[in-house]
Amino acid sequence: MMDPAQEPQTYYYPNKMGRIILLSLEEVIGRNGVNAVLNVGGLQHLINNIPPNTYDLGFRFDDLGNIHQALDTMYGPRAGRGLALRVGRACFKYGLREFGSVLGVSDLAFRLLPLKMKIKVGIEALAELLNNYTDQVVWLEEKPDRFNWHTERCPVCWGRVTDSPCCYLSVGVLQESLFWVSGGKYFMVEEVSCIAQGDPTCTIHIARQPLD
Repeated sequence: MMDPAQEPQTYYYPNKMGRIILLSLEEVIGRNGVNAVLNVGGLQHLINNIPPNTYDLGFRFDDLGNIHQALDTMYGPRAGRGLALRVGRACFKYGLREFGSVLGVSDLAFRLLPLKMKIKVGIEALAELLNNYTDQVVWLEEKPDRFNWHTERCPVCWGRVTDSPCCYLSVGVLQESLFWVSGGKYFMVEEVSCIAQGDPTCTIHIARQPLD
């Protein structure tokens, strides 16, 4: 692993993912809402300037962190995080169109797997996608009753300081991915530690079994 002192100070998502995030935000709060969030977050350079649909690393982690902070500022932490959760769910739907072939979840072989194996393969594929195509750093830990999704470099809370876990967009993405993979079942997905509140990683618990 690279010496932290040598790592670049700015980290990125590909433009394609930045585009998905802004389109998802617009789906949830509308174009005027997006412009207001970008203004509050000091992100005027993104107003009416959606990133291109390319794999170039051009969408900054700190821009995403500022979007989440602006949601909390505008709507209050409770409502802002609820909106971020909905944005995350929309992100998976948009992302599936763009990255479905990369993830391999559209293949017939995947669709024929038993549910437990689908969950495992799907989560591993999503982590691999983020590690290979972005500057985010994710690793998975398997427990008998759950997966622990650990993020060591998290764009969702980048630059933020909070008193509780705040990576609701990530939770939303994982919730929707499990809902899709399982054919409409709900799973407990909960963030239990967060870099923004001083923890070493942002850790999300993902239950192996559906709620119903």
